[in-house]
Amino acid sequence: MVEHNEHAALLAQSVGDYVQHGSNLPRVRALAQTRAEFDRAQWQQLADFGWLGVLVPESCGGLGLGLAEATIVAEGLGRALTPEPYTAVAVLSARLLEGLPEGALRDDLLSGIASGQRLPLAAWQEQPDDFGGLQQTCRAVPFEGGFRIRGEKRFVAGAAAADGFIVSADSAQGLALLWVPRDAAGCELKLQVLADGRSYGALALDDVVVPRGHLLVAGDTARAALDRAIDHAAVTASAELVGVMKRAHEMSLDYMKTRVQFGKPIGSFQALQHRAVDLHIQQALADAVLRDVVRQLDPATDAAVRALAASRAKSRCGDAALAITRAAIQFHGAIGFTEDCDVGLYVKRALTLATWLGNGRAHRARYARLSAQASQREAA
Repeated sequence: MVEHNEHAALLAQSVGDYVQHGSNLPRVRALAQTRAEFDRAQWQQLADFGWLGVLVPESCGGLGLGLAEATIVAEGLGRALTPEPYTAVAVLSARLLEGLPEGALRDDLLSGIASGQRLPLAAWQEQPDDFGGLQQTCRAVPFEGGFRIRGEKRFVAGAAAADGFIVSADSAQGLALLWVPRDAAGCELKLQVLADGRSYGALALDDVVVPRGHLLVAGDTARAALDRAIDHAAVTASAELVGVMKRAHEMSLDYMKTRVQFGKPIGSFQALQHRAVDLHIQQALADAVLRDVVRQLDPATDAAVRALAASRAKSRCGDAALAITRAAIQFHGAIGFTEDCDVGLYVKRALTLATWLGNGRAHRARYARLSAQASQREAA
């Protein structure tokens, strides 16, 4: 345990150093005005640090570590509003591929993630209220030599610079996961700009021909791998939200110490002190829930426990981040509502992260449903 804690502390320090010296809010502002969305040079630097390969097996050039290390990286990047799609690629896609049977294509994609040379994005969601990808209308129809895919995928985070997509589709074998290169004939990508300047991708697949060798897996293994990847990505997104809320709260406290009104720093006003304490409690609760969930899920646990834990973390962290960042605007007063105030960037990132992979309400409903099902099973 001591060795693990020391390892985690060193990783957190490394991420903190990068956030302090290698990432800055002017870069975030500049990228938000372009379609590039993020900087490939910065992405390569994350790969050189080994962070993109945290969940990639050592056999594929990664570190083969666990969710605890991934959340440490995510929290640090969240503090700096780093626009690079760490969770979407290094967690969601990497965890999805890691859960599949070994094969040349799967290993090549995992190696590409760890090295920073490949950006495969998981494309599974079709409906806004179905972050688990259970409502599949996309179809993979077999023909001699491969499959033809028809359908549409939405809400693909990080799609702006994707090399290709791990597409989920119904098939004769059940749920199938297939690799579709971005430039495949019949594959059209449209981007929907989000509040924080990043975007979701909408992927239209019109009779896209996929070679048989691009079928990664089908059946129960595909469903199990996708469910696990989504849950782990939700927990990692929760860690990003913790980083966002912590930094926004720090900015508020710093401002309260320097802003003078009626001859006194506004931080000396009792009403604001009480509000700040309430928000600090929300932050501490979110942080504690996240750490507890990570301990539950790392090492692996069964699907029912994992799903409950992931919903618990995403609901708590999403709601807390929204409350703290919105309050940060109020703490800053009139200047907090201007585009030039940095705290507004944290509100926008919290808005997008809190809704991605299910918002607080959706996860509370999921938690209640799963808890009821578990109780029924125990009663039976």
